[in-house]
Amino acid sequence: MRARTRTGLGVLAAGVASVLLAGTASAAPTPGAPGVGDSYYPNAGNGGTDVLHYDIRLTYQPATDVLAGTTTLLLTATQDLSRFDLDFALKASSVLVNNRPAQFANQNGDGELVITPAQPLLKGQTATVVVAYSDTPSTEKVDGLNAWKKGPFGALGVDEPQSSAWWFPANDHPTDKATYDVSIEAPDDNVAVTNGTLVRKTKSRAGWTRWQWRSTKQQATYLTSFIVGKYELNQATTPDGKPFISAYGSDLGDSLYAAKASVERTPEIDAFLATKFGPYPFEAEGGVVTSGIGFSLENQTRPTYGARNFIAGSNTTLIAHENAHQWFGDNVSLGRWSDIWLNEGFASYAEWLWSEHEGEGTVAELAQYTYDSNAADAALWKLVPADPGADNQFDNAVYDRGALTLQALRTAVGDEAFFKILQAWQAQKGGSNGRIQEFIALAEKVSGKPLYDLFQTWLYTSGKPAVGPNGTTAAVAARAASAPVKPQSFDQIQANHRNLAAEHKH
Repeated sequence: MRARTRTGLGVLAAGVASVLLAGTASAAPTPGAPGVGDSYYPNAGNGGTDVLHYDIRLTYQPATDVLAGTTTLLLTATQDLSRFDLDFALKASSVLVNNRPAQFANQNGDGELVITPAQPLLKGQTATVVVAYSDTPSTEKVDGLNAWKKGPFGALGVDEPQSSAWWFPANDHPTDKATYDVSIEAPDDNVAVTNGTLVRKTKSRAGWTRWQWRSTKQQATYLTSFIVGKYELNQATTPDGKPFISAYGSDLGDSLYAAKASVERTPEIDAFLATKFGPYPFEAEGGVVTSGIGFSLENQTRPTYGARNFIAGSNTTLIAHENAHQWFGDNVSLGRWSDIWLNEGFASYAEWLWSEHEGEGTVAELAQYTYDSNAADAALWKLVPADPGADNQFDNAVYDRGALTLQALRTAVGDEAFFKILQAWQAQKGGSNGRIQEFIALAEKVSGKPLYDLFQTWLYTSGKPAVGPNGTTAAVAARAASAPVKPQSFDQIQANHRNLAAEHKH
């Protein structure tokens, strides 16, 4: 009996040892995933790393489109890593990880730079990764696409959902935000603009000037801009003491003064939006107007505007749209690209808020006119804003029906609760990212009302909602009227949305 017990104990001990050994083997460092699992863009971002800071130091020659320099990433491993990816379209010439040469494989059209460090990175370890490169961005494609803009205006690393891959290696997904130092050397007759504050401008060598910019708040990769060309750069201070930096392309022609009359009002517009959304979240403000794009993009602290948006004159509703993104999209970023409503629906609603502030149509009037002027079979009602698909991220339904959803929410919960919800979203999620379902849960918590049916109708179900965004009373009034009256600002807002959708890279 005892002998059998001893034998049993021996078997048990051997079994425990084998389990421990198996556990040790399974815990060996493994490769990080090539993406974060975004259904729209499977290779976007990377698994296994969290980037804390980017130090980007580049030289750019517009005449040849050659971009050269280094990007230093300070990142933390979120798992034991044998290797990891960075999203990058250009050809790296060397990679150091913690000062040791690392093996690397340049992407083959899929935008992945695969790095194998000399020693594995352990979970929780912070590492320094230095990538050196020299390439011509306009010649490199990822999945057949090129987001770099090159022309008489200079060069632009500005696009959505991806643009960083054409000028710095990154963890390119909104869920991994970081701080930035960006230093760009360019010929003396060019200006180099990006985000944040201009720390210094120095004469680096004969014929060249280096521009050093710093962003101290968490920032997504696609919101980080590269702008080099012939621009008029203006530096001022907002009434509350922040740097206000704007730039205007030398080729804007008749649109120049209209652009200035719009962008230079940014501090005023931001101050107004702050009364609705909470304090402005960043350390600087500004804007850039360029002929290099037709759309506009909410680059953090310094949106980039396509010049054609000012052909018909000043356009402050567009300034309100892109600066509303400083709260919705920049401060609180997308959890997944399918959550694009959290960006565009809110920024479009801000256009309505600004219109009402300017006396050019109230929010309720704009919402009702949008609802009434789109018949039940109109395209606006066919797309589901909560998950429009990668090819339809910037469809007008995401903008207009997205804004209508917010007006329906406001009608359901009342003004006080509505703006409390928006400000609570900023307070709780600022500097991070959020998902649509999290916003809905917050709206229910703050308002104390069940809102599932409302969001299901407006966000998740195709077809025109039976009751408009202003409720049943408004519906009766609308039927009594002979025809809906178009608010003054409506056409301009629609033109903004067409331009925003027209040239975004899908």
